[in-house]
Amino acid sequence: MRSSRLTCLIEREGDGFVSLCPELDIASQGDTVEEAHSNLIEAVELFLETAHSTEIARRLSTPRAAP
Repeated sequence: MRSSRLTCLIEREGDGFVSLCPELDIASQGDTVEEAHSNLIEAVELFLETAHSTEIARRLSTPRAAP
């Protein structure tokens, strides 16, 4: 199994936090930084478990604009 490093960006939004993995274009949220981070990890894991390999490759090869 191949491993990769992915980015986790977390920003305050209102009373909570939004987390984003720009390489896969996946976002999540939480009431705390830790919760937003944990929720994003779960969302990324679920995506990687269920997405077709061509979709994963397409997202990883698509350049993303800096936030």
